[in-house]
Amino acid sequence: MANKEEERGFLRGLQTYGDRDFSIYMRRAFARSMGYSGDELARPVVGIAFTHSRFNPCHRHFPELLEAVKRGVTAAGGLALEFPTISLHESTLAPNSMKFRNLMAMDTEEMIRAQPMDAVVLMGGCDKTVPAQLMGAASAGKPAIQLIGGPQMTSRYKDDRVGACTDCRKFWTQFRAGNLGKAEIEAVEGRLVTTAGTCAVMGTASTMAAIAEALGMTLPGTAAIPAVHADRLRAAEATGTRAVALAKSDLTPDKIITAGAVENAARVLLALGGSTNGVIHLAAIAGRAGVKLDLERLNELSDTTPVLVAVKPVGTEFYMEDFFAAGGIGAVLRELKPLLNLDCMTITGETLGQRLSAEEGAYVDRRVIKPASTPLEPQGGLVALFGSLAPDGAIIKRSAATPALFEKTGRAIVFSSLDDLGARIDDPTLDVTADDFLILQNAGPRSTAAMPEAGFLPIPRKLLEAGVKDMVRISDARMSGTAYGTIVLHVAPEAAAGGPLALVRTGDRIRLSVKERRLDLLVDEAELARRRSGSTRGAEVPLRGYDKLFRQSVLQAPDGCDFDFLRRQP
Repeated sequence: MANKEEERGFLRGLQTYGDRDFSIYMRRAFARSMGYSGDELARPVVGIAFTHSRFNPCHRHFPELLEAVKRGVTAAGGLALEFPTISLHESTLAPNSMKFRNLMAMDTEEMIRAQPMDAVVLMGGCDKTVPAQLMGAASAGKPAIQLIGGPQMTSRYKDDRVGACTDCRKFWTQFRAGNLGKAEIEAVEGRLVTTAGTCAVMGTASTMAAIAEALGMTLPGTAAIPAVHADRLRAAEATGTRAVALAKSDLTPDKIITAGAVENAARVLLALGGSTNGVIHLAAIAGRAGVKLDLERLNELSDTTPVLVAVKPVGTEFYMEDFFAAGGIGAVLRELKPLLNLDCMTITGETLGQRLSAEEGAYVDRRVIKPASTPLEPQGGLVALFGSLAPDGAIIKRSAATPALFEKTGRAIVFSSLDDLGARIDDPTLDVTADDFLILQNAGPRSTAAMPEAGFLPIPRKLLEAGVKDMVRISDARMSGTAYGTIVLHVAPEAAAGGPLALVRTGDRIRLSVKERRLDLLVDEAELARRRSGSTRGAEVPLRGYDKLFRQSVLQAPDGCDFDFLRRQP
C-alpha cells in the first residue's frame, strides 16, 4: 500500500515495479535535474495545462499569464509545473477546430490523470479550448480550476469601432455586395484584431468563458476581463493561489458540475443570447459529469429567461470590454438570482448563493446589462426546434435573427455539400429569391466536413446586390458565435447519419415556426420513402488515425458531439 506521502504531491501515482524505494529515488533524481530542491518536491503540486501556441493568436499572451499563475502557486506554498497540451484556434485548423476538441479533451484528461499533480489550472480561451479542458478535467477527477485568457480590446477603422468577428462579417458582406473595394477591405483586415485575446464580441469564446463562471469553475468575476488588462494578471495569480488550496481538498469537478449548475449555465447562455456553439459544448461538459442537457428542457428555460446583455452580435454597439466594465457575469447572475439553483458549490468553496449575497449593490451599467424587469427580450436568445426535418432537434439563435422570418414557409434551395455551395451560391443564374430557404446538407459531425462553422451560409450575391440582408438558412453545420441571421443549425440527425435533411430536394416546401418550436419538411411520407429507397451513398474514403476514430465514435449535436466512449453514464 502507498503511504500518505505517495498519495499526494510529486510522488502521486508512483510506478513501483516491485521496488517502491527505487522508484522514489529515480523520480526525485530526475526532478532534481531540473533544479528543484527537496523542500520544493515536498509541496503540493499544481499542474498548469498550458495551451500557448504560435498557431493560436488568441493565446499569444499566455507566457505572461503563466508567470502570474506560478507566482500565485509559489506564494501559497505549492509547486507549479506547467505542461503542454493541444491548442486549438479556429482560423488555423483544417477542416475546423471542432473536430479536434475531443482530441484536446482526451489529451488534457490523460495528462492530468497520468502526471503527479494534486490540482490543475486549465489555461484556455479560444473557442474549443475551454470546453475541451472542462471535459477533460471532469473526466480526470482531480481538483481543477479554469483560467480564461480573456477577450481582445477593440480598435478603429475610420469612424467605426471594430473588433473580431461580428464586424468581420459586416464588412465582408459589404465587400461582397460591391460597397467596399479591395483596398478598403484590406485596410479593415488590419484593424479587426489588434490585441491578444479572443473575439471582442459575445462569440463562442466569451460564451464559454461565461459558462465556465456560471458553472462555478472559475474565480468569480474573471470570465470577461480583457486579455491585456492588468486585472487579467491579477486573476491569474489569484487562480494559482486558489489552486494550492484545491490541491489540499477533495473539491473535484463532479462536485461543481452538477445538474443544477448545468441549468444555471444554460440560463446564463440564454440571458446572454450567447453562441449556439454553447449548447453543444455545455451538453458535452455535462455529459462528462453524467448529466444530460435536454433540448426540451432548454426550451422551458428559454421561455422563462430574459435576454439581458446588449453585446454584439446581440445589439449593435457594445463589446466584451464594455460588458466587463458594466459588471460582467456577476451582474447577469444577480439579475437571474430568483431563477438559479443557489445551493450549487463553486470553485471557491462557497455556494453560488453565498457569492451573490456578497456582491449585492455592486455597480452595473444598465446600457449594457439590462434589469430583468425591463430586458432586451422577454425570452431567451436560443430556441430548440423539432419536427419532421429535425426529429432530434435543431437550434436557432432568435436574439440575432429577423423576427419577420420566424413564422414562414419557403421553397428549399439545396446545396449537397460545401463544395456545391461554393460552386453555385453566387452563380447569377441560380434560381433563388429572398423568400426561399437555403439548405446545406452533409456538414454535420459525421460528414467529411466534420461540422464546421459553415451554417452562416452566404446570401447569394445577386440578392445582396438587390439589398437583401437576411433569409432563412438551414443546415446540420455549426455557426460562429459572432455570426447573426435567421439561421437554423445542428439539425439532428444529420444528413450523413441518414437524417431527414438528406432527403430534402430543391423545390420542396419547408415550414419554420419559432413560436411552435417546429421545423417541418412538407413532403408526404410516401415520397420520402421513395427517396430513401433510391438514395445511394458515395464510396467511403479509407479512414485512418484520428479521422477514423472521430467518424466512428462522434455523437450527434444534442449529445454534444462528444465520443460515445467518453461520456459518463447517468
